[in-house]
Amino acid sequence: MRQDSHSPVTVNGLRYRWPEQPLVVVCIDGGDPAYFRQFLGDGAIPNIARFIRQGFSAIADGTMPSFTCPNNMSIITGTPASRHGISGNYYLDTATGKPVVMTGPELLRGNTILARFAAAGAKVVSITAKDKLRKQLGKGLDVAQGNISFSSEYADKCTLRENGIESVLELTGMAQPGMNSMELSLFVLEAGIRLLESARPDLMYLSLTDWVQHKYAPEESEAKRFYREIDARFGRLADLGATVALTADHGMNDKSDAEGRPNVIWLQDILDRRFGRGDTRVICPITDAFVGHHGALGGFVRVYCQGKATPRQVIEAVASIDGVEQALDRHNVCRLYELPADREGDVAVISRADVCIGAAEADHDLSGLRGHRLRTHGGVSEARVPVIINRELNDEYRLKAAGGALKSYQVFDYALNGVAQ
Repeated sequence: MRQDSHSPVTVNGLRYRWPEQPLVVVCIDGGDPAYFRQFLGDGAIPNIARFIRQGFSAIADGTMPSFTCPNNMSIITGTPASRHGISGNYYLDTATGKPVVMTGPELLRGNTILARFAAAGAKVVSITAKDKLRKQLGKGLDVAQGNISFSSEYADKCTLRENGIESVLELTGMAQPGMNSMELSLFVLEAGIRLLESARPDLMYLSLTDWVQHKYAPEESEAKRFYREIDARFGRLADLGATVALTADHGMNDKSDAEGRPNVIWLQDILDRRFGRGDTRVICPITDAFVGHHGALGGFVRVYCQGKATPRQVIEAVASIDGVEQALDRHNVCRLYELPADREGDVAVISRADVCIGAAEADHDLSGLRGHRLRTHGGVSEARVPVIINRELNDEYRLKAAGGALKSYQVFDYALNGVAQ
């Protein structure tokens, strides 16, 4: 039953106030705080600077592991991974022994904020750069009721039945963007602006891609160009009267040596030498269809014990490896980082900021990294992200922000319940 348009909506146990003006939440994929520090310092992002000056800003704890899927799902549900169940881009189904891409909506537990508001009568828009996220972000979202869910990856293929919209290229006035381009993200923002102008949705979620941040460090000119472009579009969203809330799914760190070669711990090779081939299995949960960005190398991997080796023996074998920051058994990694135990390995291995972890060297294709230093994510060192809202907080939420650790998955809570009216 549809509610009165001003009634609060409860999602996964938390009440959210109905927005008095459109709310646009943007997930800047790979939006490490270092980019903001760099470009705020040289005056390249004046709209973000204005948001910080006039509204709210903080550095928050993101969801671990610091990958795209877990963090987008935390943001869109307002819960940690232990509740929504998405703990990587990729995981091992121990019942079948087969690795599974972790993007199916059936794997997501609980409700999304977008779907619950839509069911209560709100107009909702969800736009993501890569289609891998679209179905999970749109879980339970009925596009037949005027809601919209699509990706810029397949913008030229949108239909009313599947996406709630068609002719998206005409809407934006942009060509279909390439996958390896900053335009894939700019298309998301441009479409959001045009829909805010024409359809005036109540809630909008815009999720970008981290192609730029994987490729360019904060001091490089192409990174500055990208941030100038997104900053201009954030300003346009705000000028249309929206509450604009910015966050990120994860940060990004350089993980190459002085000669530009990736600093990699080939963990499967190490464990095979120690325990024998087939005794353990290393799964890299950063793995997705876009390994050219990172070669499936990140700061967090899972080890499954399939033979005589015990989790304790694996931890003892890897804890002293140079570059390993933490080696934790299932119980402790789930306790420390709020992860779902049924989707966790026997051991989690986390690297320090300048190092990444792979499985067997022979199983990783690093050809896409030629000519560029490896910049990637996944560890605790990439789990600190910005939260910026262009409106002032009320007294209750100012005290809340000052009194404890902010989680990035609270961004909808702060933007709906915390902005001053």
